[in-house]
Amino acid sequence: MMNIPALLICLFKEKMSIQQKTSPGATLFAVGTATFMMPFMLSGVGVALPSIGRELTASAIQLSLVETAYMLSVSIFMLTMGRLGDIHGRRRVFQYGIAVFTLMGGLLSQAWSIQAVIGFRFLQGIGGAMMASTGVAIVVSVFPPEQRGKALGITVACVYAGLSCGPFIGGALITALGWRSLFYLCIPLGAGSFFLVGWKLRGEWADAKGEPFDWKGAITYACAMILLIVGASNLGHSGWSWGLLATGIAGIGMFIALEAATKHPVLDISLFRNNRVFALSSLAALLNYAATFGVTFFFSLYLQFVKGMTPQHAGAILIVQPVAQALFSPLCGYLSDRYSAAWVATGGMALCATGLGLSANVSASTSLAVLVAVFLLLGLGFALFSSPNMSVIMGSVAPRHLGVASGFVGSMRTLGMMTSMTIITVLLSVFMKGHAITFDTQTDFLLTMHTALTCFCMLCGAGILCSFGRLRR
Repeated sequence: MMNIPALLICLFKEKMSIQQKTSPGATLFAVGTATFMMPFMLSGVGVALPSIGRELTASAIQLSLVETAYMLSVSIFMLTMGRLGDIHGRRRVFQYGIAVFTLMGGLLSQAWSIQAVIGFRFLQGIGGAMMASTGVAIVVSVFPPEQRGKALGITVACVYAGLSCGPFIGGALITALGWRSLFYLCIPLGAGSFFLVGWKLRGEWADAKGEPFDWKGAITYACAMILLIVGASNLGHSGWSWGLLATGIAGIGMFIALEAATKHPVLDISLFRNNRVFALSSLAALLNYAATFGVTFFFSLYLQFVKGMTPQHAGAILIVQPVAQALFSPLCGYLSDRYSAAWVATGGMALCATGLGLSANVSASTSLAVLVAVFLLLGLGFALFSSPNMSVIMGSVAPRHLGVASGFVGSMRTLGMMTSMTIITVLLSVFMKGHAITFDTQTDFLLTMHTALTCFCMLCGAGILCSFGRLRR
């Protein structure tokens, strides 16, 4: 029988062999390309919806389902794909995810009906979940801890670069060549990433290899997320949505109870019971996404209905925030390598809270320079928080949980967005009472906006407390 020192030497040599075969730069490029592609397509499709609706004679509800189907798919499969990556190999799941995402992009370019577009977007969301839940875990597996923050910062920058480029590049393509050209672009991007992963990423990371997959937990989680998202997205339109929302919350409780009693769960509940850093960092991520997601919604309406800007002019102002996030994220990741990542993330959350507090005092007479400064502050704050907080989360778990941790952070992002939109929907129904935003209802809209942004600022305050709570005394 092999003794323990010999076994450790063997494992060390195997790990070194994998690292020698794997190029960190190529890994970051492949993951970055895929990470850019997903938000680029998401924001680009938003611009393409009117053209899709005209050609395929789709209703407003059907067009909304194009985006909802994708987000729903990503949400319900994110955690599952992270766990499958831990068991069967993250590189394999990541590469298959690129293939699914690219294939569905090609099929979308040939869609013959709005129903086909909705169905292919749902299937494309599965590929997106496979990439999103394993890409970050692969980056963490390849880069040493002292370079992890910078690598994650570049990865996060690719996300916001995709969000920023989607409306402009997508809009230009759609204007010149039609909406199908947007999905044609997905093919070379995806194919390049797929072959680069196969060529350069020779290693594999499956730290939970051999463990059984918890299908019961995965199905319970998927059903709960479907109920939550469908319920939250229909608030204010029908009374039954509150019932779905409550049932979804109860389903999440059932999922947690089920996972606590399962030997090899999809989500190891001990990560929350015994890992204070992981639990509080994940909660901080949820609160930050809940606090910041609704900002663009309100200011898009504010700039057009209160300031009287055109959609194009309003978009040029709103893009300041994601561009700032894309530019500052690599630097903020580098800072988290040199200094405490938890402290850097806490500072970012504090800047977000400051920006939201200033936003809550915006009036009809606020100057454009002040608005741009607020957007820059929010962009810098989120850049300081996002990649350092991710670095803290991924560094707080064992290698066998990296995929699950990455998928769980993605789930926190979705839940945060849902929380933000739920708050907005409730406040609009209270203050606007179903009326459209016009010059006569401008005062009620500003009251709604100020109240919501104050709530978001308070959520950031709670996030700061969570961020402080994980710091070592």
